[in-house]
Amino acid sequence: MHSQEARDDGEHQVRLDVLPAWREAPCFSTQERAALAWAEALTLVSQQAVSDNDYQNALDAFGGQGLIDLTAIIVQINSWNRVSVGFQFAPDISI
Repeated sequence: MHSQEARDDGEHQVRLDVLPAWREAPCFSTQERAALAWAEALTLVSQQAVSDNDYQNALDAFGGQGLIDLTAIIVQINSWNRVSVGFQFAPDISI
């Protein structure tokens, strides 16, 4: 769902392909890296506490209200993903 919408919005396929290795990929901006780190931290919070560094980088990159908005988006997408897993949703992969 998310990758198709990203492509529809003009995102380059190569950036989607390297997303799992975003820390090593040179194609993401400082702000994008802060957003990805924040998303990972919130998504994996049951495995590890959110670091002060991730919080500060996200706050510096987005400001107070921007970080609130980003957090709301991350929480919403995480809940969609969890519902999809619970209902065993399988995306259409037909070509």
